[in-house]
Amino acid sequence: MNEPRHAHSQRGMVLITSLLLLIVVTILALGMFRSFGLDEKIAGNVRDKALALHAAESAEQYAEWWLQSGTAPSATNCTAVVASNPGQVCTNALSNPTVLPWAAGVTYTPNALGLSNPSTQAQQAPMFYIRDLGTPSFSTGLTGELYQIDAVGFGGSANTTAVVESTYLVQSGSGTQSAGGP
Repeated sequence: MNEPRHAHSQRGMVLITSLLLLIVVTILALGMFRSFGLDEKIAGNVRDKALALHAAESAEQYAEWWLQSGTAPSATNCTAVVASNPGQVCTNALSNPTVLPWAAGVTYTPNALGLSNPSTQAQQAPMFYIRDLGTPSFSTGLTGELYQIDAVGFGGSANTTAVVESTYLVQSGSGTQSAGGP
């Protein structure tokens, strides 16, 4: 059993090469698992952002509907948060709109529209704040009352919020028209 000398030395190279390939494959596998976790976090953040935006838009649309329905009370100086029934229309601007939740406004509950199953995934209920801007001075002949509506929605985490704003004209007798958008 005479084996050439170079055969013994090549058996050692196969072992070293195999170990190096195993290390490379392990590093690639760990990188893939880490990437999957990051993708899940991104998807969760996108879901929370969409939840917050939909909640804010829903509150804003409810506020516009409420103004158009003619059941909104007269404008007053607002200093506290109230429920959507009876709600409030304010003469003053939000004192600090960057601090959430707002110190004044209306808490919007989707059940106010008769929805049977409101979303319970959000951290808290959306809010809206309506400011009476008075009679517009349009040269187009539009008459009515102009309002600024700010609405905030909250996502599934405490760090996810969305704020939308619109300017809304409630015309007397001939319908309504939104004068601006989010």
